[in-house]
Amino acid sequence: MPSDEVRYTNKVFMAGAMPLLKTIATDVPELKKKFEGVDAIYQVSARVNAEDVEAVHFIIENGEWTVKLGEYLGQKKIDAELAFPSMEKMNEFMKGKVANLLPALRIKNFGKFLKFMQVLLKMSSLLGIKDPDSVDEPTAILLCKLYFYLLSSGISQLNKLGHPDIHEWALKSPDRCYQWEVIGHPECTAYIRIKAGKSRAGRGEYKRAKPFFNMKFDCPKSALMILLGTGDMFKMTAEKQLIMDGGPEFGVQIGDYMMLVGALAS
Repeated sequence: MPSDEVRYTNKVFMAGAMPLLKTIATDVPELKKKFEGVDAIYQVSARVNAEDVEAVHFIIENGEWTVKLGEYLGQKKIDAELAFPSMEKMNEFMKGKVANLLPALRIKNFGKFLKFMQVLLKMSSLLGIKDPDSVDEPTAILLCKLYFYLLSSGISQLNKLGHPDIHEWALKSPDRCYQWEVIGHPECTAYIRIKAGKSRAGRGEYKRAKPFFNMKFDCPKSALMILLGTGDMFKMTAEKQLIMDGGPEFGVQIGDYMMLVGALAS
């Protein structure tokens, strides 16, 4: 039976990181073009034990991506699958230890497999960026979206999996929404809604009410400085590069869970 740490890490990758492939395939023009008119089914899976498998699959219809957690059980054949023999092996692979940890490749259509691999490699390249100054504005915006989506989904999924710290926080919480945004870029916004032990991550602005806590950045570069750990939070707050709209203590709290997700994924 995998340890809790292995399960938490795998959940961050399977339900937080892998769905980012849709965003990348949609937002990167050269990749979007490759999928024009394409129908395909892809899957990434990791064996838990002899009977159980964790998986995420992607259904592409005429170039439009749909992401589903769990194994694909439809009637069509999967065009390409990355099948890991264990959750541990997948975790190590996702952390960059590729040399001797390649998954089994189950390929029905080699051309479609290559397209999928191009998106995977683009994700690896983007999430491997460490210096906010090394990217142009469009890439910075895309990176912020990816990290906001990863953090909101990661925190929510860890709560659903019963992570002790996050789930205890969620159990004690009334109906509250925590949001991340870059001012002037509404497309670069994500949130998590917490209520009595339940959680839901969302992409875009939370519109039902004003967020209980909103972590705002004055520009994509400022967001990346925090997300990549290169900026001084206190200095950036003083200079209005980082605006915490809500009680500072809640900013510290959500910041701790951001770091927890980051630590599991690194």
